[in-house]
Amino acid sequence: MKIIINFSLRKNRESADGKSPIYVRFTIKNKRVDLSTGIFVPQDQWDENKQHLKGKIPGARVLNDRLDKMKTEIQDIYNQLRSSGEEFDATTVKNRLLNSEETKGVLFVFDYYLKSILAKLNKGYSMETYKHYKTSRKRLAEFISTQLKKTDIPIQSINYKFLDSFDIYIKKDFNNQQNTAWNYHKHFRRVLNLAISLDYIDKNPYTKFKVGLDETHREILSMEELQRLEDKNIQIERLSVVRDIFIFACYTGLSFSDIAKLSRTHLQHGADGKEWIIIDRSKTNNRCRIPILPKAREILNRYEDYPKISNKDILLPVLTNQKMNSYLKELGDICDINKNITMHIARHTFATSVTLSNGVPIETVSKILGHTSLKTTQIYAKVLDKKISEDMDLLLTKLCKTEMQTA
Repeated sequence: MKIIINFSLRKNRESADGKSPIYVRFTIKNKRVDLSTGIFVPQDQWDENKQHLKGKIPGARVLNDRLDKMKTEIQDIYNQLRSSGEEFDATTVKNRLLNSEETKGVLFVFDYYLKSILAKLNKGYSMETYKHYKTSRKRLAEFISTQLKKTDIPIQSINYKFLDSFDIYIKKDFNNQQNTAWNYHKHFRRVLNLAISLDYIDKNPYTKFKVGLDETHREILSMEELQRLEDKNIQIERLSVVRDIFIFACYTGLSFSDIAKLSRTHLQHGADGKEWIIIDRSKTNNRCRIPILPKAREILNRYEDYPKISNKDILLPVLTNQKMNSYLKELGDICDINKNITMHIARHTFATSVTLSNGVPIETVSKILGHTSLKTTQIYAKVLDKKISEDMDLLLTKLCKTEMQTA
């Protein structure tokens, strides 16, 4: 058994500055491992036959010495393992090499990603997104500390087994549900994609490790229930105000946080001459363009001179989310709606009862809601299909009863 060590230039991974990474490949018993050397050079400076930089280029000697040193180190590790008599393969050599030289830790790369998000705040990322990634980083650091007894581990050592152990950890120790775990994995997967771009690793282990999403029940109001809420004569001001804001959300699809910050600057006239709400979502920072329907405009008109917000640059007198949801529960009881009504239900209702069920294309609904993926909007379509199926089951039951009575 012998080891074969070669260096090659990855020409297909040329960076913006015109340089390509040099990789080392070592093979033992037909099993090979590829690792980035961390050296980037222009393609015309690499001698493929000699597997070195061309000698007359400035700095070539220093970089060639680094390559020779790495080759010697790999050979030494191989010789030591062979002399020890223990079983080993190319992966064993790789792990010894990574632990013996200065490598980038996974938390180091995660911090790099966080800095990148901060630099892009309000330019594709929101502070809320940053906080979510910070939480994911915290969970990962806790796992490495408590389970592996280390402060960090080489980014190259992340594999299927690590991801599986991390998945078990967040579900068992923190009692996280599948969809919460999915979010942690989503963030970590993107960090590993960054590591690929930086040439710290060659492949993302998430290509083999899959994490699914559980379908969650999304409560919605039917158009009949929404109409009942609209028509109810409410004499208590606090409930009347909350009812108006909820209905406004049902006809715009805006979330609680976006309605809370809604100001006159968000109202604009489009190329069609009609009035639109144009706002960047608090959650994703994605821009939403929402046509103002008559019922939404009616509510905005109602609060144009409302005393409690006359000196503020906001359009609606929004309370805290906790108070809003508490008052919505009262409204549900008053209107005989046997559902746990919250502000977020308004957004679900807009997506299903108000738009999709009235023939608005799912692509249009997705744009209005500011979803980053059509898959997210398709969840609402499934909710609607389920509701239609349940309604048809009720109809079938009634028809069967009628047939039995007339038989």
